[in-house]
Amino acid sequence: MDQVPIWVLFISFLLLFHTTSSIEPDVRQALINFLGSLSGSNGQAAQAAGWNLDTDPCLDGWNGVTCDKKNQSVQKISLDGLSLAGILDVGSLCTKQSLAASLNYLSVGNNSISGDVRKEIADCKQLARLNISGNRFSGKLPDSLPMLNNLKKLDISNNHLSGDLPDLSRISGLTTFLAQNNQLTGKVPKLDFSNLEQFDVSNNLFRGPIPDVEDRFYESSFLGNPGLCGDPLPNKCPKKVSKEEFLMYSGYALIVLVLIMFVVFRLCKRRTKEEKVDATNKIVAVDDSGYKTGLSRSDFSVISGDQSALVSSTSLVVLTSPVVNGLKFEDLLTAPAELLGRGKHGSLYKVIFDKGMTLVVKRIKDWAISSDEFKKRMQRIDQVKHPNVLPALAFYCSKLEKLLIYEYQQNGSLFQLLSGDQPLGWSSRLNLAATIAEALAFMHQELHSDGIAHGNLKSSNILLNRNMVPCISEYGLREADSKELPSLSATNSRRAIEQTGATSSNSTFNADIYAFGVILLELLTGKLVQNSEFDLARWVHSAVREEWTVEVFDKRLISHGASEARMVDLLQVAIKCVNRSPETRPTMRKVAYMINAIKEEEERSMVFELVSLIGQSHIKSQVIQESRRLVTHLAPRETQGVGSPLAFPFTWEIGVCQEQLPSHFSVGFFDRAISYQESGHSRVQKVGHSFGSKRDTGSIGLSEVTDIKTKK
Repeated sequence: MDQVPIWVLFISFLLLFHTTSSIEPDVRQALINFLGSLSGSNGQAAQAAGWNLDTDPCLDGWNGVTCDKKNQSVQKISLDGLSLAGILDVGSLCTKQSLAASLNYLSVGNNSISGDVRKEIADCKQLARLNISGNRFSGKLPDSLPMLNNLKKLDISNNHLSGDLPDLSRISGLTTFLAQNNQLTGKVPKLDFSNLEQFDVSNNLFRGPIPDVEDRFYESSFLGNPGLCGDPLPNKCPKKVSKEEFLMYSGYALIVLVLIMFVVFRLCKRRTKEEKVDATNKIVAVDDSGYKTGLSRSDFSVISGDQSALVSSTSLVVLTSPVVNGLKFEDLLTAPAELLGRGKHGSLYKVIFDKGMTLVVKRIKDWAISSDEFKKRMQRIDQVKHPNVLPALAFYCSKLEKLLIYEYQQNGSLFQLLSGDQPLGWSSRLNLAATIAEALAFMHQELHSDGIAHGNLKSSNILLNRNMVPCISEYGLREADSKELPSLSATNSRRAIEQTGATSSNSTFNADIYAFGVILLELLTGKLVQNSEFDLARWVHSAVREEWTVEVFDKRLISHGASEARMVDLLQVAIKCVNRSPETRPTMRKVAYMINAIKEEEERSMVFELVSLIGQSHIKSQVIQESRRLVTHLAPRETQGVGSPLAFPFTWEIGVCQEQLPSHFSVGFFDRAISYQESGHSRVQKVGHSFGSKRDTGSIGLSEVTDIKTKK
């Protein structure tokens, strides 16, 4: 048998290797068809490029085709700038599974290709770069385009594309998006701009706000879109609610309206039910067995306090007050009544009588205290009188409820004053604090052995009389009861922490001190905690701990030149009062002493300011203004109000010397006066109150200040 020459075996091996490694004929045909559709009428484009079935794209190196040498598969097709004028038949490429699985680069830029981009482009799932720029593509991009999860660079610029873009935000790894010079509409896509390296949507028809581009792209990337607004463009977006947002907010509003109507209906129903029992422009009589329905309302007598033990439980007990002498319980029942407020423990009514007398009736419910204990309590409180504690004029008690009669205070409460529009200056606030502290300290001292504290001190219980003098109301009407009081986390910050647990006499007084500290914080900060879960004490502690002390003060005080030093001093007193440890809080007597010391320091400062202004005697109006302010501060406490400096009688006179400089000045009220006269030497002193060391005031020209004193 003849042997086969070795060269024949070698050639056969090469032919076999060539056959097994070449691109399949159907793939070659698909590539040729793709180029043929691109070339349009120029049917010779494929032949000119060397694309034919007799050659292999990878082994023979077709123009514009790049292969993976290892796997002999087509990876890139680049046909830029070949004057191609057909259509982009991506179906012939991407429907071939083997070709779609390997192709990751397709570029046909700078030709004259027309038509649209077909949805089959999404079948080439390995595409990382797609460039169809500089052609005549029209229509809308297919919604399937975002399915190209591996796409990194997309260039569709300089075409005639229109319509809204598909949701390109689904392509997470996109680094380049160029779409300038088209007719695209809708909104700019919300891409991952932190990952983008190139981005341009200029000269289109996009509308609406530009998404946050994180300062990575400039104005030039968005120019030529008249409907765009927002950064980085200079034209800002108008605050306009879209149709979807309008419908959404309308739905929310409808839900809220339905809820409000439901709540109002329930409240009205509940109020109607209650008013049948206790108040429909009248206050209904109550006896020990419950609400009176069939008894006559005559023969309800009014007696004095020392005779109260001899009468029945349906009697109105009048305390030592001439205001309600002659008042019968029948008058109270028939007089028109206005509901001022309703709380957890009762209601408050304003009652107007025919003779013009106006009283307030406090109706207390569900207080677990016997009638005898209540009477003893009210009579004991009435024995301890202070001009700044509002006394009860009369009271009534039964098993179910208690009634207390007070004189109506027409100027409202401290809470209303602080929350209103009328400014309240630093001097007025300091006077308020000192007055309330002294009154509360007096009541604590007198009633400590009886264990009667206020129990519910807050700014809404500090009332202002006709002269704007503060009065503590409702003293001793509510004991701290752990069964009644909610936890600290569920109530507002005016309650002390010990009011949430077991209580004792001392803890009740300590709770008053805490509540007074909260009132001081309200005066200093202008922030109110009534009916609010805002923990003012904790907020102030946090600000002071972070060394932001000045930030806690009411900006209106700072802007009007209040003394920051004295405000800080008062803040320190407040912080001591709201200490979470009851044992470390100062007594109210100590608190009153500290506040009065601050007030006296403020008065000294004001006197020195007045002397300084007198030294500049050519500023006559300022001298008068400062003296008015000083008189307000030095007025007797029993007449000192919160509002205008003219809340008490005063007189002044100003003499004029040859050069129209004030040579004599005096301010007097009741039994006090401040004066100065010409002298050759300047010293400042105050009779009865030490100003510390004597202080020189300096020359004032023709005369000098010599004696500023308090005289009887």
